[in-house]
Amino acid sequence: MKAPESVINLLTPVVEGLGYELVGVEYHPSGKESVLRVFIDSEHGVDVDDCARVSHQVSGVLDVEDPIAGEYLLEVSSPGLDRPIFKTADYDRFAGEAIRIKLRERIDGRRRYAGRLLGLQDEAVLIEEQGETVAVPIAAIDRAHVELEP
Repeated sequence: MKAPESVINLLTPVVEGLGYELVGVEYHPSGKESVLRVFIDSEHGVDVDDCARVSHQVSGVLDVEDPIAGEYLLEVSSPGLDRPIFKTADYDRFAGEAIRIKLRERIDGRRRYAGRLLGLQDEAVLIEEQGETVAVPIAAIDRAHVELEP
C-alpha cells in the first residue's frame, strides 16, 4: 500500500539530500506491527551501510514531524531484483523490461497481467503479452513490479 503523499513529500528531500533516489514508500498499517517501508536506490546500487545511513536520517525526521500516528517499524531497503514501480514516469523509464501488474479490481475478468513493458500512452500502461498489446489504465493498477529475467 502506497504511503500517504504527505509522508512521501516529507521524506523525498531527506533521501535525495543524502544522494539517493527515493524509489517509493509503502505503509502497511497493522496495529503494533505496522510497517513503513522506504525504498532507495543510486546509480551505484545500495548496500546495508546506505540503508542504515538513510534509516538514521529518516527516523529523526519522522520522530520530529510525526506524520503517522501510532507505532510502526521503519524499514529502508533497495528496490531489489523484483523492483516495485511507484512513479508514473517509471513506466517509460523501464520500457523494454518484463513487468507484472496487479489491478485493484477485475477488468474484463482479469486482475493480473505479465509481459514486456512498452511504456505509457493516454493514461494507460502498455504491455506486450503473448504477442498482443494490452492497455492497462494507470488508475486501475494496485501494484506493478519490474521482474528479473532469467
